[in-house]
Amino acid sequence: QVQLVESGGGLVQAGGSLRLSCAASGRTFSNYAMGWFRQAPGKEREFVSTINWSGRPQHVADSVKGRFTISIDAKNTMYLQMDSLKPEDTAVYYCALRRGSIAAMTVEYDYWGQGTQVTVSS
Repeated sequence: QVQLVESGGGLVQAGGSLRLSCAASGRTFSNYAMGWFRQAPGKEREFVSTINWSGRPQHVADSVKGRFTISIDAKNTMYLQMDSLKPEDTAVYYCALRRGSIAAMTVEYDYWGQGTQVTVSS
């Protein structure tokens, strides 16, 4: 099994920054990808960004392009640097892991974290 633990969420004013972390532990794979998704109240879970275990390739949703940056380190920890935050970025942010290449659909991921709340005030 794989365990994913997110951290770094919180309350921030519009225009501010937060950095989310997702630590992966347990079973390891030779080729895997990790991703960030978010879910606002009353909305479906949506894709934010994804990255291959090696750091490339990676993909970012248009809604956060230029503001959010994804990265991963050698200890299987993934990060999401979120700058210029907007109230519409308010959501629970989830990290996920899948065997294989990067992907942008929730159904393609095998493992999920418990989520971390991000709230952006106007």
